[in-house]
Amino acid sequence: MDTQVTAIVLAAGAGTRMKSARAKVLHELGGRSMIAHALLAVRDVGAATTVAVVGHDREQVSAAIAELDDSVVQAVQEEQRGTGHAVQVALEALDDKPAGTVLVTYGDVPLLTASTLSALLDDHRSAGRAVTILSAELEDPSGYGRIVRDATSAVVAIREDKDAGETEREIREVNSGILAVDADFLVDAVGRLTTDNAQGELYLTDIVAHAVADGRPVGAHVLEDVWQTEGVNDRAQLARLGRELNRRTTEHWMREGVTIIDPDTTWIDSAVTLAPDVTLQPGTQLLGATAVASGATIGPDTTLRNVEVGEGATVIRTHGSDAVVGAGAMVGPFSYLRPGTELGADGKIGTFVETKNAQIGPGAKVPHLSYVGDAEIGEGSNIGAGTIVANYDGVKKHRTKVGKQARTGSNNVFVAPVEIGDGAYTGGGTVVREDVPPGALATSSGPQRTMEGWVEAKRPDTPAAEAARDAAKDGNDGE
Repeated sequence: MDTQVTAIVLAAGAGTRMKSARAKVLHELGGRSMIAHALLAVRDVGAATTVAVVGHDREQVSAAIAELDDSVVQAVQEEQRGTGHAVQVALEALDDKPAGTVLVTYGDVPLLTASTLSALLDDHRSAGRAVTILSAELEDPSGYGRIVRDATSAVVAIREDKDAGETEREIREVNSGILAVDADFLVDAVGRLTTDNAQGELYLTDIVAHAVADGRPVGAHVLEDVWQTEGVNDRAQLARLGRELNRRTTEHWMREGVTIIDPDTTWIDSAVTLAPDVTLQPGTQLLGATAVASGATIGPDTTLRNVEVGEGATVIRTHGSDAVVGAGAMVGPFSYLRPGTELGADGKIGTFVETKNAQIGPGAKVPHLSYVGDAEIGEGSNIGAGTIVANYDGVKKHRTKVGKQARTGSNNVFVAPVEIGDGAYTGGGTVVREDVPPGALATSSGPQRTMEGWVEAKRPDTPAAEAARDAAKDGNDGE
């Protein structure tokens, strides 16, 4: 038995109902474009060659496909004359005639899985068929091609909805459009297609009638999970399938040992990885290639994209991207981790703190109301509240380095490039413009001046003056 598979992914449609400048198959759900979902599914069934048929918006689609997988052969369908014509174009794009089985699928059925395609291929091969159709039974089959069977339940035709008779329209088993076809038969059969139908197109489904006429076996692999055959034509359908994909994703992770307090408000992209005993609080979004280690707690109200979170870390009410949070570290609430942030084990990025391209060492803390950009903070150091790293001189970005076990005061400004040595201190309100040696104390403000009686002299009719007079009177009464 020849187990070689050639996959054809049809992605040439206009997608006008999306009403978008972006090509339909590039719209995303679960953090991946629809075409990415389709290409990953056929890749995971072991297709030796994949051909993507592009047409409308092909500049966008071709570029996206090349970025996803530059081994995919691209065939251009200049004029959309039906699915049969699209397959003809795909076959013409191959250097050699395909062998084994050709798997035909679509770029807009994002819930279709590799396991379903593998089951379809296994059924097709074991039954020795010329054509096997992935079918499903729908409560409302309107708009779908119907699977027509004879008295023995053998498949004899696929009747498109516009060509179906009254009795045929009552059939609930529908064609998903996804087929496994003997390669030699397909090459011959698509050459025999005609446009003798209501839409004047070359229907790929007409190869079923050719197989029956040739005495070649045809069958249907009935899929109970009808969501996998559902395509996307507009944004309402995109949102509907996106919700279903997310429901499946959250359910998968809960069965893998992840606690999700409220799955309805938790969104997890397809490429996210979670370890057992992770806890996700309500309002959490884990996007891109985010990875969360065991025992970590994320949320509530947190969005992380491409963030690595270590064991036992806590990230609360935070927005982060392209960052690393070490084991046992604490982030938030109301923190903003920008790309290049690396927080060491047991470190802290606290309330209303923004970081960017900053390496914050193990046990180091930036607890409150600070901006730390283009900086390195050493192990165990503590950055005082209200600290600003002034990293930009109007032309270039510069780095600031704070050594190990340093203690900096509140309301500091570090004017980069500057270095604060190991174990150094800075006073409150200090503007650090020069390097601070290890173990030194740096201050930039002079002694405090106190001018007694200033309020009574300068603001005699204010509530402040009245309060001061009352305080002075109370003091005199106590003598």
